[in-house]
Amino acid sequence: MLNIILFGPPGSGKGTQALLLKEHFKLLHISTGDIFRNEIKNETAIGKEVKQYLDAGKLVPDELTIRVLGNYADSHSSPEIQGIIFDGFPRTVPQAEALDAFIAEKNSAINVVLSLEVNDEELVKRLINRGLTSGRSDDSNDEVVRHRLKVYYNQTAPLADFYLAQKKFVSIRGVGTIDEIFAHLCDEMNKLD
Repeated sequence: MLNIILFGPPGSGKGTQALLLKEHFKLLHISTGDIFRNEIKNETAIGKEVKQYLDAGKLVPDELTIRVLGNYADSHSSPEIQGIIFDGFPRTVPQAEALDAFIAEKNSAINVVLSLEVNDEELVKRLINRGLTSGRSDDSNDEVVRHRLKVYYNQTAPLADFYLAQKKFVSIRGVGTIDEIFAHLCDEMNKLD
């Protein structure tokens, strides 16, 4: 089983690239952001709880994230799937440790963490533009976007050290065309064979 984490700050292109990798490598795409937005759209109890955190530019608490993730992975498994691509998860070292335990229960492990690297000004531009077209409240305000980036650097960036220590972390330049970035990601994935 191939288990990949696609890593990077908000607006780095994780969602776009994860969908391409999903199709190319026959992976289950797990995007906590997409799962959370679906829960919000359906106005579930979890969705209402998640919305409060996202609207404030905060991370959803680990316990809630892990519960939602486990339910989703278990309900979407099939024989055709060759692995999982995690998009937007984990975001903290405790989540990474919980993910390692979750994957180990399935007699597997994380193979690689592919990190999309993009400078802050480009990220802010991308997120504000996305907010204008998507209606996402967490992307429509410069102050909230910059706060999200600050939260990312303070809480999520330490994951790089966690995965570097496991020799699983690979930086990928996240600027260029979608196809160029995808080609770089595929090059790294093909090294896993």
